[in-house]
Amino acid sequence: MSGQKQKPGFGVAQVILFLSIAILVVVVAVPVLLIFLNAFWVNGSFNIRDVARVISEPDTWQALVNSLIIATGTTIGSTVVGTFFAWLVTRTDLPCKGFMKGMFLVPFMLPSFIGAMAWKMLLSPRAGFINRFFITHLGLSGPIFNIYSYTGIMLVEVMYLFPFVFIQVCGALERMDPTLEESARVSGAGLFTITRKITIPLVLPSILSGALLIMLYSMAHFGTVAVLGIENGIFNIPTLIYQRIHQSAGSFASIRTGTVLAAILVAAAAFILWLQGKVLSRGHYQIIAGKSFRPMELKLRALRIPLFLFCVAYIGFTIVLPTVVIFLVGGLKTYGLPFTWENLSLDNYKFILSTYKVTRDAIWNSVTLGFSAAVITMFAGVMISYVTVKMKVRGKGVLEFLGMLPFSVPGSVIALGVILAWSGRYGVNLYNTVWIILVAYIARYMAFSLRANSAALEQVHDSLVEAARVCGASMWQALRDVALPLVRPGMLAAFFLIFLPSLRELTVSIMLYAPTTRTIGVAIYTLNEDGETVRSAALAGIALIIIVAGQLLVERFLGKKAR
Repeated sequence: MSGQKQKPGFGVAQVILFLSIAILVVVVAVPVLLIFLNAFWVNGSFNIRDVARVISEPDTWQALVNSLIIATGTTIGSTVVGTFFAWLVTRTDLPCKGFMKGMFLVPFMLPSFIGAMAWKMLLSPRAGFINRFFITHLGLSGPIFNIYSYTGIMLVEVMYLFPFVFIQVCGALERMDPTLEESARVSGAGLFTITRKITIPLVLPSILSGALLIMLYSMAHFGTVAVLGIENGIFNIPTLIYQRIHQSAGSFASIRTGTVLAAILVAAAAFILWLQGKVLSRGHYQIIAGKSFRPMELKLRALRIPLFLFCVAYIGFTIVLPTVVIFLVGGLKTYGLPFTWENLSLDNYKFILSTYKVTRDAIWNSVTLGFSAAVITMFAGVMISYVTVKMKVRGKGVLEFLGMLPFSVPGSVIALGVILAWSGRYGVNLYNTVWIILVAYIARYMAFSLRANSAALEQVHDSLVEAARVCGASMWQALRDVALPLVRPGMLAAFFLIFLPSLRELTVSIMLYAPTTRTIGVAIYTLNEDGETVRSAALAGIALIIIVAGQLLVERFLGKKAR
């Protein structure tokens, strides 16, 4: 009898494994594979000559150089900023550390391209509010800073990407055994000597890991460069792919050029991830001991208040100022007018929400696409995670690789692969429909669902499902009545991890949208490019309210679940 009970379980396992592999192959593997096939194969034969020609073109070469310059500068700046603030809020007696830590995480949830729009309004050479103020009141002959520059792009990206390093370094510093620091302090070493010679070297793997994530993100970043770079002729690889495909209305030649550029991005991403793995695998940076301890808090003394004021100024300048400008510009009757009560109204916000069909449709599209992608990936993710975590079947290593592949592949590559796979060439044509964006979202965010659900399943002991089977339940009944209720918090976490980022997504959507399938991010970007500055700012303000409100609700909900 016991042997007969095992056969249905084995069959269910194979069915789940087959469905899981099928989902990931169709949604993830095929689009990425088509990128390389179209880049290196022409008419069934390997063709490296065209690849070399595309790479050697001046525009392509310059875009590659620009990507490296911007990514390198952004990585260095973000690493310095993130490490410094992480050290301040975890290892010193800085006032209001909890509040500061929360504020330094705010840029993590805000769309960087909206921040780029705000800084464009503040520091564009002729129309920027800050530049105009100094030219008018101090009699300067030109702007104090041109945001349409490499430096401008890098500074804006640093403002929104430094939390990658900040989060990782905070975690390492909070778990670090302070014995070495205390020994150095007893020996007479000063604050900065201890930090430079002991603390930073010990958390170096976390610093480098966060830095490499920033480089990976910056190499594939579309929004900031699109808003601040294109106007001054600065293209990186994602913006060049977008320009080539949209200028030629998706011609074969432009798509082939795009696949070559996308292959470069994938190669760069693979190298960065390999390098990160090497950094994290080095064993001589072990800093967490087997006993509990409380990290040493360093006294800032005379620097305590100046550093506190510096943190407040940084938060005000990089987070509060651009956010306030977005809302104020959204309320102006005409862009360029001064911020006075006579020039401000809510008309643009009313127009965006109730009158203008394009933006109403964009909000609806973003909400429905985000909700649908989150639900589908939530259920698909828990099924795939069950195979990788709980089932002892051959082939689950393939699932782990395919599931994490989108996490390491830039969004523009996912979008281009989806175009190749679902534009009618293989019998299914989703191009210029909302469905192609949905497929791309599922591929892009599958890794988020797998991580959240895998973590939840790891906490469910195998004996619970086995007990249900012994009591006569089928595998399906055991999964439905035992496993799923226990992993429900992980499933809900996966839902929100996908739904909220999809509301502000731009890189994928900008490559796939049609006139009737704009998302919020695309609508903001296209309005801004069309010169509708006040309306794009109004929609950006509405998007920020939706995103922040959603994030706060999620944190409150998950906090209650944790308690």
